Amino acid sequence: MSLEVKELSKKYGEKTVVDNLNFVMNEPGVYALLGTNGAGKTTSIRMMLGMLAHDTGEVLWKGKPLDSVTCNVGYLAEERGLYPKYSLMDQLLYFASLRNVPKGEAQKRIKYWAERFEVEEYIYPGKTSKGRKIPPKKPEQLSKGNQQKIQLISALISDPELLILDEPLSGLDPVNTDLFKSVIHEQIAKEKFLIMSSHQMPTIEEFCTDITILNKSKTVLQGNLNDIKKSYGRVNLFVKCEGDVLPLAEECGVTLVSQKETEYQFKVTGDDQANELLSKIIANKIVVVKFELREPSLHEIFVEKVGAVNEEK
Repeated sequence: MSLEVKELSKKYGEKTVVDNLNFVMNEPGVYALLGTNGAGKTTSIRMMLGMLAHDTGEVLWKGKPLDSVTCNVGYLAEERGLYPKYSLMDQLLYFASLRNVPKGEAQKRIKYWAERFEVEEYIYPGKTSKGRKIPPKKPEQLSKGNQQKIQLISALISDPELLILDEPLSGLDPVNTDLFKSVIHEQIAKEKFLIMSSHQMPTIEEFCTDITILNKSKTVLQGNLNDIKKSYGRVNLFVKCEGDVLPLAEECGVTLVSQKETEYQFKVTGDDQANELLSKIIANKIVVVKFELREPSLHEIFVEKVGAVNEEK
C-alpha cells in the first residue's frame, strides 16, 4: 500500500465541503477524482498536500503521513500558480530548489522539458537582429496554454513519485492536448502514482483505472472503472443502416434514445434483445452499416449517479 486517504473531512462553518473521503492506491497508475463544480475535488487535493488543514482523517504515503519529506510530490493546480512578473527560468529554478534538485541538474531538466513542450523561446531569450539581448519572458506575457506548459514543467522538475494533476487539459488546443497526454502516458510507463481531476470524461477513461465520484462533498460511486462499467452490462446499442428500423425496434420493445438521419441510439435490456432486433433487421433485408452493443460510457454513468443524488434531494 503506497497512498491511503482515510476518512478525510472538511467543514467551513456549518457547511461540509468534503465528507469522509476514503481511497487507496496500492500500485502505480492513475486514480481519478471526479465531481460537479463545488463537489470537493480541489479541496480534497489541497488537504492531501497539506495546503489546507483537514478536520478529520489522514493521508499516508507508504504508511507515514504524506508530506514533502516522506514523498516527492509534483502538483499541477487548476488555478495556475506562477508569479506573473518574474522570469520563467528564475521561477523554475526556484521551484526546483524547493524540491532539493541541484541547480545543475535542474538546468538540464528545464532544458529537456522546454524542448519537449516547445517553449525554449520563452525560457531562453535570444537576440534581436541588431544583437540586442531580448528580455526574458514573464508568465503574464504568455498565452494560457503556454503558461500551463510552464506550470507542468514545474510539477515535473523534481521527477516526482506522486503527481497530482487538477484539470491538466483545461483550455488546451488539440495539438497541445495530445502533447500533454503523451507526457502523462510517459509518467504512467515510468510507474509513477498519478491522481487526476478532470471534467473531461473521455480523458479519464483513457488514463484512469480507479475512480471516486463526489457530489456535494459525498462519495456517490467508487471503484475500478472497468468493473463499474461491466456491472451495468452492455445496454447501449448504436445502429446505422440504410432503412427505417424504428418499427422493428418497437416490435422488440427497444427504447429509442436519439436519432440522426439513419443513425440510431437505443437502450436495450441486454444481448438477447439486441440480437432479436438484429435478426429482424436482417430478415427485412435492411443493409446494416454499424451495429454496436457496448457498456455505458463514464459520462453516462457520471450523469446518472450525480443526477440521481440531486433528484433525491
